[in-house]
This record gives sequence, C-alpha cells and structure tokens, in this order.
Amino acid sequence: MFGGIHEVDWAALGHAYGPADDVPEMLYGLASADPEDRETALDGMYGAVHHQGDVYDSTLACIPFLLELVANPAVQDRGGIVELLTSIGGIDLDDDELDPEDEEFEYAANYAMAASAVTAGADVFLALLDADDRGVRLTAPLALATLHSDPELVLSLLRERLGAEPDAEVRFACVEAGGRIALRHRRLAPEVVQWLLGLTRVPRGPGLRLAALAQLARCAPDALPADVVPGVTGLLRELRAEPVAASFVAEPVPERPPAPTLLGRLREAHEADTVGRGAPWTADLLRTLHSGLGDRVDDRIALLADQLCSPDWGQRIDAVRMSSGLLRTWRGAYGELVGLIGEQLADPEKRLADAAADTLGELFCLAAPAADALADRVAADPGAWVREWQGGPPTLGSALVALARAGDRRSVPVLARTLDLPEPPHDLGHALDHLGAAAAPLAPALRRRLGGIELDERLYDRAGPLLYGLAALRAAEAAPEVLRVLRGAPDYRREWVAESALRALTAFGPEAADAIPDLRALLRSVGVGSGFSASLAARTAGALWAIEGDAGAVLPVLCAALSETDSGGRRSAATALGALGPAGAEAAPALGDLLRAAEPWTRVDAAIALWRVTGDAGRAWPVLLKAWEQLPNTRVVIAQCLTERTRPTADGAERILREELNSVRRHNAIDGGYGSHDIFTDEKLLALCRQALTRERPTA
Repeated sequence: MFGGIHEVDWAALGHAYGPADDVPEMLYGLASADPEDRETALDGMYGAVHHQGDVYDSTLACIPFLLELVANPAVQDRGGIVELLTSIGGIDLDDDELDPEDEEFEYAANYAMAASAVTAGADVFLALLDADDRGVRLTAPLALATLHSDPELVLSLLRERLGAEPDAEVRFACVEAGGRIALRHRRLAPEVVQWLLGLTRVPRGPGLRLAALAQLARCAPDALPADVVPGVTGLLRELRAEPVAASFVAEPVPERPPAPTLLGRLREAHEADTVGRGAPWTADLLRTLHSGLGDRVDDRIALLADQLCSPDWGQRIDAVRMSSGLLRTWRGAYGELVGLIGEQLADPEKRLADAAADTLGELFCLAAPAADALADRVAADPGAWVREWQGGPPTLGSALVALARAGDRRSVPVLARTLDLPEPPHDLGHALDHLGAAAAPLAPALRRRLGGIELDERLYDRAGPLLYGLAALRAAEAAPEVLRVLRGAPDYRREWVAESALRALTAFGPEAADAIPDLRALLRSVGVGSGFSASLAARTAGALWAIEGDAGAVLPVLCAALSETDSGGRRSAATALGALGPAGAEAAPALGDLLRAAEPWTRVDAAIALWRVTGDAGRAWPVLLKAWEQLPNTRVVIAQCLTERTRPTADGAERILREELNSVRRHNAIDGGYGSHDIFTDEKLLALCRQALTRERPTA
C-alpha cells in the first residue's frame, strides 16, 4: 500500500493547522493493527485534514491513499474511512458560479475537485455491500448513493442487498441510501418512492417499515399515507413487543481512562447514552421522520405524545429532545405535549428527568401546563436548586429556571433561599423578568446583597445580576445601593458596571429622584469627546430623562451621539430619543439622516425614534416595512412600535401583522439552531401582533 506516498511534497501542502508533513503518519495510522492508533489517526484526519468539513490541498492528496485503504480487506475499521471519504466528496455546492476573485473560490474549487476525485474512485465501494465487516456494510450504501456516478446501478444493488442483508441497521442504511438517491437524482425519485411505498406494505419487520416511512417523509412527504401517525405509533408498539428490541441492552461501559481523542469521547458518550435503552436506531428513524413531516405540527405532536407514553424510557428521552426542536421551530397548540414532558420530571431515570427540565426551561410561558410537575420537582430536590460549574459562577438549576420563567410564584421562596448563599446564582436576576409583581418580596434581599458587594475588579460579575434583578422589579427603593455601585466602580469594566446601573435607574423612573445630581455630573463627564463611549453618554441621558423628564438637559448629548461613528452609540441615542416622544422633535432631522445608515439595525432604531418624536409614519414606515420583510429579527421592536398606534394604519401594517399570526413557523427559527430565547422572543412577537391589531382608537 501507499505507493508514491513519499513522492508527495506534504510539507508544501497545508491543513487546518499549517504544513501537512504529518499526514503520512496519519495515513499509516489508519492501517495500523492497533485500534488506538487507528482511532487517533482518524481523529487527526477529521481534526486537521478535513477540519469542520473543509477541504485543503492536503485533503485532495489523501484521497487516492484513502481509497486504497478502503479497498484492502486486511485493513480494520474501514467503515470509518468510508464515512470520511463520503464527507470529503459528498458536499453539494450551489449551482451559482463563484467569482475567481472571491475568497470562497479556492474553497469551492477544492470541494469540486474532491467530489470529482472520490467519484472517480467510487467503484471501490461496490464490493463493500457484502463485506464481512458489519461497519463497512453499514457505511457503504450511503457512500454509493452519495458518490457513485451511476445511481441506477446503485439503486438496483441496494434493492438486491436489502433482500439478503441479515443485519437490521444495515437494511435501514440501504433504505436511507435510496432516499438519498431520490433527493440527488430527481429523475429516479418516482422509482424510489414506489419502492419505499412497497416496503411500508410488506409484512417485514416493523423497523424496516418505519425506515421506509422515514425516507418517504424525507424525499416525498406528499406520498405519505394519510394515517401516517397511527401507522407509526402501531409500528413503535410492534418494535417494543419484538423480543430482540425488548431485550436489547447495551453492554455496560467498562471502567477505563477517558478516551484521548474527540472521536473516542463521542463514542463513549454514545455508549453511555444507550445503556439500558431499547434499540438505539429507533431514534434516528424517528428524527428523520419528524424532519420530513416539517410543518405538519399536529401530526408531529400526536406522534411525540405517543412516544412520551412509551414504557421505554429511552424512547421518551428521544421524544423530549425532539419536542424541543419542534417547539423551537414551529408554532402550535402544545398544551398536552408540554404536560407529558412535565410528567417525565418524576421519572427515576435521571437523564430523562434532566432532559425534561432542560426542555421546559426553554419554553417560558409555554411551560405553564407543566408548572405543577416543575414545582413538585423543585420541592423534592433542593440539591438541584443551584448548579455549580468548574471555573465559572453558579447558576440556577433547570427545573427552578423553568418554573420562574413560566411566571409561577412558587419559585419565589426558593429563589429567596438562593440569595442567602455565599455566592448567589449568576442568572438569578434574569429569572425575575417573568415573575412580575410576584417577585417583589425579593427586592430587600437583592438590595442587601448589592449593598454589601466589594467595589473591586469583580464588581461587574457580582453586581450585574443583582442590578438586572432590581431593574426587572423596578425596585426604586434600591437607588442608594445602585448609586453606591455607580460612584465606586473601579476602572476595570467601569463602563459595563455603569451601563448596568443606568439600566436599573432608568427602570426606577421618577421615584429615583435622588440620582439626579449624580446623573447630571456623569452626563457632563461622559459627553462626546470625553473618551467614554457615545453609548454610555446616551444611556446616561436616557436615565436622566426617565427620572427627571427635562428634555433640555439631555437633547444636546443625544443629538451629538447621533453623529458619532460608533453604531452602538447611535443606536443607544436613537432609543433614548424615542423615549422622549414629542419632546425629542428637535432631533428629527438627525434621525432622518440615519435612515440611510449602512447598518440595518441603526436604520430601524432611527425610524422607530423618528416615528415616536414626530408622530408621522411617512418617512419611518417604509424603512420599517422593508426591515420586517428582510430582517425577521427586527420584527419584535417594530411590532412594539405598532402597538403604540391607535390602530396599525400605516400602509401594509395590518397585512404583515396578520401574515405573522397566520404563519406556522417561528419568525426567528433556524434549522438546527439552539437557544431558549428563540421561543420567548417569538411568543412575544405574537402577543405584540395581537395587541397591535386589537388596540382601539381613543374615544373623542
């Protein structure tokens, strides 16, 4: 093997970490008789030569040697190499041609050459369909479907192999490969669909029928039978009743040192996650099915509800995780589903209970149907109220976070207990946003903790959460403690501390009148040209206006900040001017100039402020309408602005509000995206849209 490997000038080639002179060692490692050497070599290939899916000139140089390894039956663990080649050669490029001057051109050219090189040698995968090595048989179907230039031949071989293959997961891989062919070669889609439909009807194992339904959902969702959910739930019950599926228990993970490679750690995590569970491939098939069902939200809810009632905890934990993805992406009637997720909190399997708590923590007000279960979980496990992190501050536990974000007052006494800890949870203040007046009893403890904080270089980290909480509660009685922090902030992160304190004082409003002298002095010291950011000057002016209401004192600073080069300062100034309303009319010309700013968010903030200070939508609304249509993340602030009108009379406003309410997809959903605020922000947008549409004109 490896003829000519030393004729390649590897040092002249590169990978993610520089010269590729270490690549021959990796290639030899892939052929090693030592399993640890093979894993280390494969980890190195993914880490450097194919780092995060990139293709380098060294990647191209490796392809002939990787194909040689795959073709040699004496090489062990060839399945991993097949997967590597599939990833290197299987990237689909956009049809648009790239400009050779574009910095992406070289990368695209490398991808194209990699696809061509692997495809040219893809015949090597044909002999792998009936290999003795199960891992090779498991990876060969998708490699052929992705890389071989004769998809008709591949489809024929897959169908033939399906009838002879004894291993269930390999059969599923053949079916998945068929779906891949249908997606890549649309002319063959009708033939693949008929094949898959046939597989759903034959009296084969329920797993194979489920695999066929999953691929139909993926490549031809319109071909799914009308009763797909009852059909799938029936298959799941059959799978649970099968002796093999019912008795499938992964071997306990043996005690051994942690794997030294990323691939090894991923393998160990997978092994740990499957201990005591049913057939692990069921989750993969269901994920594929859910992805294919897309916006059929009611069907997906019904399917997940059935999964959450399964006696197999493994199927339930998969359902909890899939529910999280559904809730983040699509709008729907989720009450029953959320209630079922809440029931998992009491399960003795800790992984399931923890997954349920994490998912409920993403839902905010949508978690209300599970509030009783959350309250029971919080009461039963005081040790989980706070989570400790190595090298980081403590945070609230998932169940307590979920209960507070749901606005449930039963979280308040527990949050009060956490304020007695030597170091309160770092995110406690943010949990108060959603409790409203119910959290008012926490204000004295927050005030006491803030008053006792050392004014040292850790001030921002320790005071920030407390200041945020006091702002959320609008606890104006804490103004003396806030002013102490503002006055005594050290140079380190001084501006960050000041902005947090100013946010709190702004929330306090006129009740914090004692802060006026400090704010006037600060406004003089942070003016334009002082060395402080325009953003801090604008926030100071905004706080002074909220408390004192003297436009003359703040307008010069805010108008000056609008002309700064710092976009953050301009945006802060526009926001503060918008709060002035008609009293800020003097700034209208400067705000109008910002409607042509390069940064889209600056244009949006300026348009909202212009509308608020002039009361005229004429110049502002076209900017906002364009932003609404092109930048979905601007919709919340625009909808908030529309709620301030007596009715959404601006041209097109009612149309976009109704379209938003009729859309089933969350406005900020990102496929594969993650983050709890996805749901909260979208639900806030829906509430604002409804409010804007129902707001009545004032009576004369």
